[in-house]
Amino acid sequence: MLRSARNDSNGYTAEDIQILDEIKAVRLRPGMYIGDTGRQGLHQLLYEVVYNSIDEAMAGFCDQIEVTIHNDNSVTVVDNGRGIPTDTIPGLGITALEAVMTHLHAGAKFGGSSYTVSSGLHGVGVSAVNALSSWLKAEIKRQGKIYRQEYQQGIPQGNMETTGDVQNNTGTSITFLADKEIFPDIIYDFDATSLRVKELAYLNKGVEIALKDERNSREKTFYFEGGIASFVRRLNRNRAVIHPDPIYLSSMINSTIIEVALQYNDSFTESTFAFANCVNTRDGGSHLTGFRSALTRVLNDYARNNKLIKDTEPNLTGDDVREGSVAVISVKLPQPQFEGQTKAKLGNPEVKNQVESAVANGLSLYLEQHPDAAKSIIEKCLIAAKAREAARKARDLVFKKTGFETSLLPGKLADCSERDPALCELYLVEGDSAGGSAKQGRDRRFQAILPLRGKILNVEKATKDKIIEHEELRAIVTALKANADEQFDLSKLRYYKIIIMTDADVDGSHIRTLLLTFFYRHMVELINQGCLFIAQPPLYRIKSGKQQFWIYSEQEKEEKTKELEGNKLEIQRYKGLGEMSPEQLWGTTMNPASRTLLKVEVEDAIAADQTFHMLMGDEVLPRKRFIQAHAQAVRNLDI
Repeated sequence: MLRSARNDSNGYTAEDIQILDEIKAVRLRPGMYIGDTGRQGLHQLLYEVVYNSIDEAMAGFCDQIEVTIHNDNSVTVVDNGRGIPTDTIPGLGITALEAVMTHLHAGAKFGGSSYTVSSGLHGVGVSAVNALSSWLKAEIKRQGKIYRQEYQQGIPQGNMETTGDVQNNTGTSITFLADKEIFPDIIYDFDATSLRVKELAYLNKGVEIALKDERNSREKTFYFEGGIASFVRRLNRNRAVIHPDPIYLSSMINSTIIEVALQYNDSFTESTFAFANCVNTRDGGSHLTGFRSALTRVLNDYARNNKLIKDTEPNLTGDDVREGSVAVISVKLPQPQFEGQTKAKLGNPEVKNQVESAVANGLSLYLEQHPDAAKSIIEKCLIAAKAREAARKARDLVFKKTGFETSLLPGKLADCSERDPALCELYLVEGDSAGGSAKQGRDRRFQAILPLRGKILNVEKATKDKIIEHEELRAIVTALKANADEQFDLSKLRYYKIIIMTDADVDGSHIRTLLLTFFYRHMVELINQGCLFIAQPPLYRIKSGKQQFWIYSEQEKEEKTKELEGNKLEIQRYKGLGEMSPEQLWGTTMNPASRTLLKVEVEDAIAADQTFHMLMGDEVLPRKRFIQAHAQAVRNLDI
């Protein structure tokens, strides 16, 4: 029996219980429905409306979608689907349109008749958009009529009206303006939106999606007859592939549509992207597990049956068969079980077996019919296996020489006294000089310093054994205590805030990029969990009499010099951290009360994968084009 700790109710009565209507609930807790109210949440509004049009496309009733970002940052999404129903719902007394726009779990995606598959299963997408918009206008073309209804902050502004006639034309048009009371910034990023829209076009072959931006007269149209096979070919465009065409597999098992495209290149990294009902499941799920299981089993069986692996040799591991692979997995199923409204992971257990069966059957047939490609793939996997074994031996040798097995920290690490990882910070500092200043200027209670000597290894072009042998990378992994790659364990992480602090010059930018490449390829969970940051040291110090100002950008410099016009100014440019005294480094870059840190985030894993390979891979021409395209921005940095 539980005994009350106090005899009174401390004022907690039935009057304290609030029942919010659905629109108010969304506005009070927007993060529950769109993730956050920052940049990602803002774009999620746009995507939720587009998903409804994609649902019409997946149902076979829509082949054209147009997304327009207007000058005032309102957005219009138009499709040529069937149009949202406009008749009155029996017993509810409102139209189906109003129900869809104002009730969280209203829609045709629960019964399975109108939509066999849907990305908006939760039924809260467009109603959440309506609730979080300053205003929204819905226009429906259906049954020869044009219907219209307007809303403000989710509330209908009058009944639905019939505004005209239309012949042989159906569809839905939704225009909305994100509410500035909810979102501090309502400016959409055209490039980020373009990448997501392009993904949707790849995942729905034969559907044309146009994106227009009236703010700067930009426009892109996407249409891919090849679907995800074209997607994989695009992802591999800057890589040297080892078989000419992507492997494309498709199947339907128990109403689940399964598509897989796969192609190998000569790199050392895996790039696998999984989608469920056109939603990018960044955290994977049962479809990804099924694909990986089938891939490992089929390639081992083929290699054994064709005597490419000796009887005395061990099987290829999952890491071996995935190294150098680019794959896209797309499943479309009637009842997807997503984790949360942002749908980061697919949970349906039956999908694992469905995907595994489809991939096993399809890939086995492909390998038998394409022996040259099969041989090239197995040879690539065998090279990966040899590299893995070499890496194991290198790791064992390093352990033996250095005593890593005793968990000793690297000698050049200046650790902090705090033991709670959530309160600890590790600064990765370029050079011994800056490292010395940082050690003297830091707060020893919670700030640790690890100086790095020179430029670290470019892991994009290195095998695992070379990475393990690299002294600076070993020092980072050892200091963090969480290991790397498949052995990475976030629960063992020594510092929950890892801060890259490099000089504000070309070499410093290069070192920062090398470190970001390492973390993205071998410790990506640090980024996903928000543990990786970039320090922002000042570019200038401006002295005017007894006053001094620390300046962090060229624009800020121009504004400050204009503000101090007429005064005698002393302007000092800082390119190296070592140029600052410990006190200056603390005050400008390390003091939590005054510093600026940039959190490293991966909003689009596909774009990140392509960018890292382009900048750090072997292909020169794509990198040259990128540098030429961004030359003016680099010049503006004055580095």
